[in-house]
Amino acid sequence: MSPRLSRALVVAALGLVIVVSAPAAADTTADSAAAPPPATPSGSTGEPSTKSAQPRVDILLPDGDFDFRLGRLIKSALVEGQFRYNFARGDINAYLRYRYYGRDRTYQLSLFDTVSFEQIQKLSNDFTRVRGTSFLITWPQNFYRRLSLLTELDSINSNRLSERFTTDKTNTFVRLGYQYGTPNDERSNAIVGESRPRVQRLFTAYQEIGPQGFGLTGALTSSFETLGSSFSYLRGELEGLKRFNFGSGRTFLIARLHGGTFFAKKVVRSGPDVAPADRYSIPIGDLFALGGADNLRGVSSSVSGTDEVHATVEYFLPWFVEQDRRALWLDWHSWYWVAYAGYGAAVFSRRDLGALTNYIPDVGIGVETHFTIKQFNFFLSAIVAQPLKGSFGPKARVSIKSFR
Repeated sequence: MSPRLSRALVVAALGLVIVVSAPAAADTTADSAAAPPPATPSGSTGEPSTKSAQPRVDILLPDGDFDFRLGRLIKSALVEGQFRYNFARGDINAYLRYRYYGRDRTYQLSLFDTVSFEQIQKLSNDFTRVRGTSFLITWPQNFYRRLSLLTELDSINSNRLSERFTTDKTNTFVRLGYQYGTPNDERSNAIVGESRPRVQRLFTAYQEIGPQGFGLTGALTSSFETLGSSFSYLRGELEGLKRFNFGSGRTFLIARLHGGTFFAKKVVRSGPDVAPADRYSIPIGDLFALGGADNLRGVSSSVSGTDEVHATVEYFLPWFVEQDRRALWLDWHSWYWVAYAGYGAAVFSRRDLGALTNYIPDVGIGVETHFTIKQFNFFLSAIVAQPLKGSFGPKARVSIKSFR
């Protein structure tokens, strides 16, 4: 048995032991359309949950992501540990956070260590490791509006030839962000705060999007060579989210528009033999990905660029909602059919965004449902998506969220 496979089995077993032994608690941030959490826009947004322990389990297939979080509330502070393992690639991610809820602002100190490998199909032990720390300050104005400031220090190491400029480098950056609406949308929160530890979602059926079902999130990120960084860039990202209700509101549509660009980037290599991703003084992980579980669903996450724009539309049609149906030894409470469409492009020159030949249309169908097994709740999302352009084949993705 290879050392890499042995490590994977040991980590997987450890993760299962943690899940089984975790204390029970209700999940106060469930974000599925099947069982939407009630909006509570009373008081400030920085209020911690009243639950003393908050275990969360998320699984994404066939990507192979297993994510486990366990938080402990101690007076006005939350101590949280997060562990993520990818069974398909062997990626290991560990995070430790300390969050203090003050009267006018929230402070969060994070330590992290992430190791990512090549895809298993390449039979390679090439890896990239990022270790570092971050400090996030959030100023909530009300339940739906907040201003944030993130400072982060990363140590990046890699033996991948495609990331030779990124190897053995330090990235020090500052991120200033503003968020309107979407208090529990991890994707929106990742734009203004931590970007690595977010759990991907196949669908965007968040109930607390904001007044009139509208949310807007934007951030500017600057890496400073004067502060010891090996990189130099100015990165901008903006995302809008809108929910349209039909009839009683149980049938609805969610539209998302995302755009990102590097307003300033330093060229460090040029020539016909240099890959576009290796030309600039930008870490590979900071490029904008067009595909993935929560972007264009049928496109590979390896499609990326310094300039990106895409839009998605998700139409939710209920089969049954807030009912108790027994089937396959499970108790089903709701079921939504989902029609999905996306359109976007990721390039390495802003001028190329004006060429329609660079854009990829993407369509798919899926389901999102809520069921229980004894005292455990499960939210299951599944989709089959197919790009209508390029050599991409259809992709089937499944996401499972569990809490007790």
